[in-house]
Amino acid sequence: MVGTMGVALSVCTLPGQVTSDRLGAQKMELGLGIHGEPGAAVVDVEPVDVVVSHVLQQILSPETNYVPITRGNRVVLMVNGLGGTPLMELMIAAGKAVPKLQLEFGLAVDRVYTGFFMTSLDMAGFSISIMKADHSILDRLDAPTKAPNWPVGTDGNRPPAKIPVPVPPSRSIKSMESQSRPLELSKEGQVLEAAIQAAATVIISLKDSLNEWDGKVGDGDCGSTMYRGATAILEDMKNYYPLNDAAETVNEIGLSIKRAMGGTSGIIYHLLCKAAYAELKANAQSEVTPKNWSEVLKSSIASVSKYGGATAGYRTMLDALIPASQVLEEKLSAGEDPISAFILSGEAATAGAESTIQMQAQAGRSSYVSAENLATVPDPGAMAAAGWYNAAARAVKEQYEGSS
Repeated sequence: MVGTMGVALSVCTLPGQVTSDRLGAQKMELGLGIHGEPGAAVVDVEPVDVVVSHVLQQILSPETNYVPITRGNRVVLMVNGLGGTPLMELMIAAGKAVPKLQLEFGLAVDRVYTGFFMTSLDMAGFSISIMKADHSILDRLDAPTKAPNWPVGTDGNRPPAKIPVPVPPSRSIKSMESQSRPLELSKEGQVLEAAIQAAATVIISLKDSLNEWDGKVGDGDCGSTMYRGATAILEDMKNYYPLNDAAETVNEIGLSIKRAMGGTSGIIYHLLCKAAYAELKANAQSEVTPKNWSEVLKSSIASVSKYGGATAGYRTMLDALIPASQVLEEKLSAGEDPISAFILSGEAATAGAESTIQMQAQAGRSSYVSAENLATVPDPGAMAAAGWYNAAARAVKEQYEGSS
């Protein structure tokens, strides 16, 4: 017994006929036929995880009684491309379906087949099929075949499992107990929380701009990568950050970034946080002074430069952070009011980031991009760093001015 349901973003174009306009812009059709027959409903386009959840629910819900598959059963999953959807996108759908089948429906997924098995010309979409499995079924699926598009070789080797259930990484532990948010925040804890909140919020608001800039000089995902880190930080701060302890909070931020961001940016920011944590722990004072924070920034920059190979003028995030560090140290050494020093260092970060538009990249993906393209946009990593640094400085100012 097999349960199948298809989803399409477009209707197939029949040879010699005009393409159907049955589906409007930003619409998708659920349950349509392989030949383009109208389906059960036309709805607004939804994210893939929402679509997959709906399809699985329709196939497996006891209310629909579509197929007699219940918790504890073993199943085979097929994600079939309808013709106009790339294999990579089908794999994304399969990657969403497998853990849902295992964790939400309690099914053992013995085989996963992803590809183009029954297409409908140029139709954009996919179908999901679920079949109850037993040894007899699996033996037949694994049997040798010369069918050119079936993912089993002539020797009968079955495809290896490539989509494990994602297990959320464990959080950092201290003395076998997770970090937790204090019930009551000290003044320093309140300031730190406000600075983190402001910095992450600005990064979220910059997502589209960062992606646009990165699309011209990189792979176009700087904003999305930073967005993942920022949203993870805001979510984890609600429960896990020991905000009255600056060192441990910075360490937790690094762990949030390591878990959520990925890519080169995730590695660099994790290094930044690890160096900051080490400097704060070495200080070992109950209160972190502005000069301590200046040393933290300097140590973090040194760590990123050491392991990343970049320095000032390389068209990276350091072109924002190095000027900020220099101005902060200079102003504090001259006896400047710490709040003013932080604000001025933030302005230096912005100026440094904006100056990258005139630089030829010496590190990272941008180093392969022509000077003509680089001259049209600033470095997105530098603009992101300037954004969160400035936001944090302004938040600190507001906290202290509001309490005076």
